[in-house]
Amino acid sequence: MPQATTEQQLLPVPPPPKPRSKSPIARFFRQWDIQLMVIPGIILVFIFSYLPMYGILTGFMDYNLFTGAHIWENPWVGFKHFEAFFHAPEFGRLIRNTVVISLLKFFIGFPAPIILALLLNEVRHMFFKRTIQTITYLPHFLSWVIVAGLAMAMLSTENGSVNMILQQVGAIDEPINFLSMKEYFWPILISVNVWKEIGFNSIVYLAAIASVDPHLYEAADIDGASKFKQIYLITLPSIIPVVVIFMILAIGNLLNAGFEDILLLATNPVLRSVSDVIDTYVYRVGLGTHRYSYAVAIGLFKAVISIGMLSMANLLARRSGNSLW
Repeated sequence: MPQATTEQQLLPVPPPPKPRSKSPIARFFRQWDIQLMVIPGIILVFIFSYLPMYGILTGFMDYNLFTGAHIWENPWVGFKHFEAFFHAPEFGRLIRNTVVISLLKFFIGFPAPIILALLLNEVRHMFFKRTIQTITYLPHFLSWVIVAGLAMAMLSTENGSVNMILQQVGAIDEPINFLSMKEYFWPILISVNVWKEIGFNSIVYLAAIASVDPHLYEAADIDGASKFKQIYLITLPSIIPVVVIFMILAIGNLLNAGFEDILLLATNPVLRSVSDVIDTYVYRVGLGTHRYSYAVAIGLFKAVISIGMLSMANLLARRSGNSLW
């Protein structure tokens, strides 16, 4: 190697850079402009999400809204309302319906947007691809009132498109009142949910697929890999981190079987044995019979179970190197 000249040897050696402090306060001042943008959101979350949490205490009291007394003036009853819920005759039915509907939404509704994103990624005609994306995105922006109204109109026994088509093809002789028969409620509920959310949920997966290095596909194509092998060996492993994150969140929401969709579609009391879930029960008991402490206790029970499931799912996902925390 060439030796350094005398002038180069005489040049002063710059001191090594000082290591940056890792304390939160030092990081805050280094990123003060970015932190200022986050502060309004933190304040709103604190005001609307954390301050009202003192109301959880009513689940351990005999709270009466109409006495006008302060929350601290109500008598403490400990776990009385939790025990009442566990021994309620509806407990088994509520847990069964909540778990079954949640699992159906998870096993059918969770992979559906992934499959749609994989299919759309293979479409090369841009106009057709954008048209399909727009059509599948639009239902997400419709309120559940409109979606439930559309479902009821299509399933109606009077000029309902579903009954008319089934009669035209000879599948049935008389119109069927689908929304008054227990065996049809779960398939209808899951189908409507998938139709409403599949397009919007696929946006994230399409963005993840777009970030995959195209040279991987070119190399696989040269090696003779088919489209299915490219999806299985390249696309799916590349989007696994995104899938795992959304799966953790979905597992944490397993007890959220739904509220608006069930409340609007299950208008017939006959369906209560298959449609009544924890959220609809809390709404009916809390606001209908004014048992606020009982309703708060049920909601707190569901929240604690959800947090536990979320933590367990995150712990299991951490072994694969992908987790929320």
